[in-house]
Amino acid sequence: MRILIVEDEKRIARFLKQGLEEESYAVDIVADGSSALDWIAGADYDLILLDVMLPGLNGFELCRILRERGVRTPILMLTARDEVDDRVAGLDAGADDYLSKPFAFKELLARIRALTRRASPVATAATVLEWADLQLDTVSHQARRGEREIELTVKEYALLEYFMRHPRRPLSRTMIREAIWGYDYYGASNVVDVYVRHLRQKLEFGGKPALIQTVRGVGYKLDEDA
Repeated sequence: MRILIVEDEKRIARFLKQGLEEESYAVDIVADGSSALDWIAGADYDLILLDVMLPGLNGFELCRILRERGVRTPILMLTARDEVDDRVAGLDAGADDYLSKPFAFKELLARIRALTRRASPVATAATVLEWADLQLDTVSHQARRGEREIELTVKEYALLEYFMRHPRRPLSRTMIREAIWGYDYYGASNVVDVYVRHLRQKLEFGGKPALIQTVRGVGYKLDEDA
């Protein structure tokens, strides 16, 4: 599952991202409503965690715009305000649920599970991404190429899912790094190249054709043709 966190407090955003990734969710973070509109337009999310108090476009306004544009992704609003009128405003704007800060992380996980069950009550073949002879089950997080199951770390899974949701599209290293590690990542500059190399090694066993291609001067793409 892929979750977008729209939260301008970096400490809270990092806490949520770390906790959700430890539960094997793929997570992106944006800090304002306008940026969230761009990310949601360019990627498929299973859930949006939306803070109410955002700079510029606030959470209520963003939620309303998304619903007017036909975005049906479940939205869980997060806020430090616990007034009844605020909860009503969030639900009227199109939110599916509302959680007041501070909250127990265990409760957040339960709310996420409930919302995603409601959105997809029955697991179907649509939960399995396919490209060539590669399959990725987004529910069980199992990867398979041909008859062989491939063991992936949390980051390798997130990276492979990102490629499989954007086949044949050249993805820059910056796009990949922000999608998988977050826009505020300050670790090794070659982290994308390192993880792509690890993923290739796992996918290209026994002389299997390469699926992740290098795009000179740009980054990488998922494609069958070298």
